[in-house]
Amino acid sequence: MEAEERIRCQGHPLVRATHRTTFEVTAEEHLTRQGECIIGIRADRGAAGLSAEFRRALADDRAVLLTTLSAGGRSVVVRGRGSSRMTLAHPTDLVWRRSSFVCPRTVAILCDHTAATLPRDLVAALREGAELGVVMRVVAEEATSP
Repeated sequence: MEAEERIRCQGHPLVRATHRTTFEVTAEEHLTRQGECIIGIRADRGAAGLSAEFRRALADDRAVLLTTLSAGGRSVVVRGRGSSRMTLAHPTDLVWRRSSFVCPRTVAILCDHTAATLPRDLVAALREGAELGVVMRVVAEEATSP
């Protein structure tokens, strides 16, 4: 039940990263001040564009999603969970959530980071327009336990 996806997107001068319960990357071209959870735009795909293998692995209640966000020489790993309730059907957006709420944009629930808790030097690089690399790796729950 392991699978990996790599997504490329861009930062933007209006990246605020202040949302306390989610963070998001989107294939949309624009960002407004209201997008306080969006950390990257112009993603090369949304949730619906993820591979069938990855989608199957993530749509399992035992799945753990380890997401590495890298920009401007800084990286952070976000740990979240998959869910059998995930449809991964949104054409442009991918959202990581602290809660267990699931919608077509959701790629992870019960995450240990939100936009507001991401390292501020990574956020500063995104605000300067740095490229954001997003590596998502689904692993079995047992594989992450010590």
